[in-house]
Amino acid sequence: MESQVGEGESVDVDGSRLEELTPEPLLTRDYETRPSLVYERLRQQHGPVAPVDLLGVPAWLVLGYREALQVLQDDEGWPKGLENWRARTDGEVPADWPLGPSLEVNHVLIQGGPGYGSLRTAWDAALKPFQDPGNPQAKRLKAAVTAYADELITLVGQGGGTGVADLSAQFSRPLPLMVASHLLGFPGSQGDDALMDMWRVLDAGPDAEPALDRLLATLAELAAVKLEKPGDDFPSHLLAAHPGLSLDELARELFMLLGMTSDHVGILMSNTVVEVISGEGDGGGVRASLSAGMIRETMNRVVMRKPPLVNFVPRFAARDTPLGSYTIRAGDPVWVSSAAAHADPLFADHVAAGSTISTRAHLSWGAGPRQCPARELASTVAAVGVGRLFERFSHLELALPADQLPWRSSPFMRGLRSLPVRYELAPERAGAFPPPAVPRPEPESVAPVLPDQSARQRSSLWRYLTDLIRGGR
Repeated sequence: MESQVGEGESVDVDGSRLEELTPEPLLTRDYETRPSLVYERLRQQHGPVAPVDLLGVPAWLVLGYREALQVLQDDEGWPKGLENWRARTDGEVPADWPLGPSLEVNHVLIQGGPGYGSLRTAWDAALKPFQDPGNPQAKRLKAAVTAYADELITLVGQGGGTGVADLSAQFSRPLPLMVASHLLGFPGSQGDDALMDMWRVLDAGPDAEPALDRLLATLAELAAVKLEKPGDDFPSHLLAAHPGLSLDELARELFMLLGMTSDHVGILMSNTVVEVISGEGDGGGVRASLSAGMIRETMNRVVMRKPPLVNFVPRFAARDTPLGSYTIRAGDPVWVSSAAAHADPLFADHVAAGSTISTRAHLSWGAGPRQCPARELASTVAAVGVGRLFERFSHLELALPADQLPWRSSPFMRGLRSLPVRYELAPERAGAFPPPAVPRPEPESVAPVLPDQSARQRSSLWRYLTDLIRGGR
């Protein structure tokens, strides 16, 4: 069988069914340490689409840039929604499959079917006040992010003007969760227990399942409060845009916001810090763009080399469709790998390594109609966080060689387990550093809730961070 893949170009297509193949396990030790080598080996063996084994379940992994765009941009031919998964419908996916719980929380990132359109429209409307730089809510959010970042940096520096810190645990992970708590409208520090549970869920440890139950219950309680007394926050705006949401449905969407603005943003900040202070990857181009004040451009370069979200949640073939060197059968699960697509010579060979301005054709936020709705929000939080680090620390250096930093990989994300650094606070900023003044609220708007220091001392998140610092002394 032949398939046309480009003008004047054709390839033989393997008609073997996914179930008939012997897919290679993806999540191996090699994948954890050097995923790029695994992607390249699969590309050499199979071309731009490869059969893989995901913890006992066969799936297709899209490695090619062109094929990734084909899938991401065609929401009808490659829909989301677990109801489209033939093997799951036929009872062939184990009930205890480790990835099942994360895929069955049916929120906007996972959902397919006729209800998705109205839900996505509501998400866009609810996020707009916080993503449009001209809106007062966006201005107050940026001021709050700056205040939270300074609060964390001040806590790191309590032991003196110089020291050693884990910037992942003490800054990159807590900052976006604190921002998410602000967006969700948790009063004061009352959301900190929920944030700690979100960490447990993301880490997928033995306490992840009870943490998820507690977290969804907490978010359902918050949803009930917002239904009774709306505020100037994301859940209230989402309810206004989609009043038909049940409390359970709203809780799942709030869970998605926590996930969307936590792990992804934290990894992006850590990866950016590593590339800036180590000069990895592009002969100093990252340093050059940062010194020119182009933090967002720096992050854009980073996500091309080390995207936080390495594999997107699955889509499913709507019908038998040639893709790469295989025919994907209707109902087969297809996982698009942004990390592998960025390494595809079709993409990588056209990225100018020495240019300060980088391409926007990367897939880190997805592509097509299902592109991440919170990409502007996430970029703003990450840019402010990285900016505050390099403004307040006069010196940062890795406490380990870059190639010895510990990575954690999952079917979806790839980030650092820890980011040990030696730091020196800028002399004029050493010691106490008050949060920046928050702009006066616009008429008929609600002032942001900034940290209550007495409540902070009692919160589980703050106790955790303080213990980290004491343990490192």
